[in-house]
Amino acid sequence: MNNKSILNELSPYKPGKQVKEIKEMYGLNQIVKLASNENPYGFSENVKDYVLNSMHEFNIYPDGYTSELRTAVAAKLKINEKQLVFGNGSDEIVQIICRAYIYPGVNTVMATPTFPQYKQNALIEGAQIKEIPTIDGYHDLEGMLTAIDENTNVVWLCSPNNPTGSIIEKETLHSFLDRCPKNVLVVLDEAYYEYMESDLDAKMIEQLSAYPNLVILRTFSKAYGLAGLRVGYAVASEQLITKLDVARGPFNTSTLAQNAALIALEDDQFIQSSRAKNNDVKQAFQQFLTSIGWHYYDSQTNFLLVSTPISGEAVFQYLIENGFIVRPGELLGCPNTIRITLGHESDMKQIQDLLYQLDQEISKENE
Repeated sequence: MNNKSILNELSPYKPGKQVKEIKEMYGLNQIVKLASNENPYGFSENVKDYVLNSMHEFNIYPDGYTSELRTAVAAKLKINEKQLVFGNGSDEIVQIICRAYIYPGVNTVMATPTFPQYKQNALIEGAQIKEIPTIDGYHDLEGMLTAIDENTNVVWLCSPNNPTGSIIEKETLHSFLDRCPKNVLVVLDEAYYEYMESDLDAKMIEQLSAYPNLVILRTFSKAYGLAGLRVGYAVASEQLITKLDVARGPFNTSTLAQNAALIALEDDQFIQSSRAKNNDVKQAFQQFLTSIGWHYYDSQTNFLLVSTPISGEAVFQYLIENGFIVRPGELLGCPNTIRITLGHESDMKQIQDLLYQLDQEISKENE
């Protein structure tokens, strides 16, 4: 049976080991997962009440147009309902974009390192990939502009960027969009938007009429805490959304997910609380890292990419044996780093103790 030849060169996404498996492997009673940038504070209590106390008709297909959630999101963002398309997480939106706009003979430009699904899906669709290295974690937009040619169909921007955590500043972003050819689709992935400081928000949704080639991605998986339900969406001109909707599966978001996202969207207090706790923990953790001389990248997210004095894989192994799961940078295209999700204050104090002990051991070995 023949398949696309590129599939023989790629590997499926490999999530980290599950908590139960790690407990059994290392004989641990407790595991703290700080590897997937999930919200450690859970999700809105209103969502919990809905899930526990409502009847769920799982035998009925979901609303393929995502009508109620669409109306609510459009009202919150002050846009037309026809400017939205929803997906099974923003990951699926990435896949839909590639399905609609990527094909053999075209190329696509992206930063490196960045969210790997841009590259994965583009390769599957047969595109040439142009990767432009980040500078201290930040997108090199001048380098990306230079890489654009007559065969470029899509440019991917991730702000804040995963895995580095850095944002694209307003003026820089506007300058890029002003100079980018209008026949090139620009995808701005704002999965961590809710964690950004408000004064750094470029407010690009308000600028969509000026940039008809711009698509903005958002998700309920991060700050809203609904990673297990998978709801994401794209915002763009009606013309672009119509094309993406053609490439979308008819029932791609479940009824449960749609209703939970609708309820979560209304709970601004939960988002504000999550952001405030995250900022407090981030500041304390950054101060700790500075005290032991470990570099970290600027971050407007709920994670930090931390440079390590030994390989990231070695630090990952040390931490996992002591009950903490992080993401080794070697898997993210960032050797000698680890990406740490910012967890509860008590958990972060424990991981700080472990990193301090590890740093002391490394120092002794190097004497």
